[in-house]
Amino acid sequence: MTTLFISDLHLDLARPAILDQFETFIRDEAIHADALYILGDLFEAWIGDDADDPVGQRFVAAMKPMREARRPCFFMHGNRDFLLGERFAREAGMTLLPDPSVINLYGTPTLLMHGDSLCTDDAPYQAFRKQSRSAEWQRQFLSQTVQQRDAFARKAREESKRYTGSEANASIMDVNQLAVEAGMRNAGVLRLIHGHTHRPAIHPFDFDNHPAERVVLGDWYEQTSSHPIWASK
Repeated sequence: MTTLFISDLHLDLARPAILDQFETFIRDEAIHADALYILGDLFEAWIGDDADDPVGQRFVAAMKPMREARRPCFFMHGNRDFLLGERFAREAGMTLLPDPSVINLYGTPTLLMHGDSLCTDDAPYQAFRKQSRSAEWQRQFLSQTVQQRDAFARKAREESKRYTGSEANASIMDVNQLAVEAGMRNAGVLRLIHGHTHRPAIHPFDFDNHPAERVVLGDWYEQTSSHPIWASK
């Protein structure tokens, strides 16, 4: 048995092959696991549980085998879907996890994060992250019509493409090692699993005179395996 970790699926109607791949993954792999953890950016954009999103509807349908088999699925917000709420999570059969969270992974305390909060060198993004995670900002945003929210999200995605596509910004969009160590020290762990940076790797390093590792999940749909990170009993 395994525990599966995935992130950065960016499910979107414009890329139907990824939706097909996810349905196969749930049916053939995830249903046989001890648990599935989705560490953010499940959707390309999420503008509220009330938006009646067809991608969300298809996701709920795809998760039916997990619900019927009572296999646990945990979801942590990413920077694209931080407005996903309890209503949709219940419908899909997911349990919301705060970012960060520590789990006991077969005897090893493991810190889970989406990863965007570790990119502390990217000051403009961190300022927007702080603003958009506030209850007041979210209340005001969700009070707009679905059409207004959709227009905002489309504009934000276009600006994000320009920003992330700039070579000048490439270095600041990766995690800051001091932020990594501070998070791990605060959590009291020697293993961290996160996504967001789209730079899959396992980084071993010495941490407070102990061997530690940082596991980075890549774009789920680009992996050669359907589960890039797994842990055996």
